[in-house]
Amino acid sequence: MVFRKYKTYWVSEGIALLFIFLFTYAAISKLIESETFRLQLEQSPFLSSFAWLLAWGVPLIEITVALMFFSSKLRLVALYLSLLLMILFTVYITVVLFFADSIPCSCGGVIASLSWNEHLVFNLVFIFLAGLGILIKKSEHKEIKHQFSRFKAGIG
Repeated sequence: MVFRKYKTYWVSEGIALLFIFLFTYAAISKLIESETFRLQLEQSPFLSSFAWLLAWGVPLIEITVALMFFSSKLRLVALYLSLLLMILFTVYITVVLFFADSIPCSCGGVIASLSWNEHLVFNLVFIFLAGLGILIKKSEHKEIKHQFSRFKAGIG
């Protein structure tokens, strides 16, 4: 039982670190190449109307979510937001794969070198990790509530 707690703790911490790294790296890459990022968004038939807003909004959201992972009180919210972001990015990739001609990837850095199919798999892995992190965090909350109720029962 104790080993399981340590194991889930380290898995949870690893997931948080991966998302911190992913969102920080992606946001910084987008901000460094902000003009290119905006121009690529303008080339998208689905996002061109919102290119300026997305060029600044997406990196801001990514940085905000990455910072939320540093707070134990906000970590579950950060995992839910990560799941939502990854689902939205994956839906966009899926729509591009099935309905668009050639659209440049508006991601930054090394991630931009992935093909659309590789990008889809990458995102699916992070969706799985966010879901796993949510399950672990929720089970931790249940365990804390259970221990607290046992503590209260012992006092009363």
